[in-house]
Amino acid sequence: MSLSVKVLELSGILDGIRGNDLRREVSGILANEANILLLDMKEVKFIDSSGLGALVSAMQMVRAANGKMFVCSISDQVRMLFELTKMDRIFQTFADQDEFNRQVLARQ
Repeated sequence: MSLSVKVLELSGILDGIRGNDLRREVSGILANEANILLLDMKEVKFIDSSGLGALVSAMQMVRAANGKMFVCSISDQVRMLFELTKMDRIFQTFADQDEFNRQVLARQ
C-alpha cells in the first residue's frame, strides 16, 4: 500500500465552529484517499470542549477509513489539556513535523 500523507495546519482557537470545519476537512482528505493525516497545531492557541470533541471525531473518521492520525507542535497549554483529559493516550504527538517524518515516515 502506498502512503499518502496529508498535513493539516490548524490555527487560532479550536472551538465548535472550527471543529465543524475540521471534520469537513478531514472528510474531504479521506475522500481523496490520504491514509496518514498529521495535524500541525503550532498555531493553535486554545481548545475548548467542542474542539476536543472534534479532534476525537476526526480520529474516529480516520480510523474508520483504516488510516492513521498524528498530532505535532502542540503548545504547553494544549499539552496540559491533553494530559488532563487523557487525550495524550489517544493521540500520538510529535514535537514538530521533522520528528514526525523521522519517526513515522522513515519507518514505512
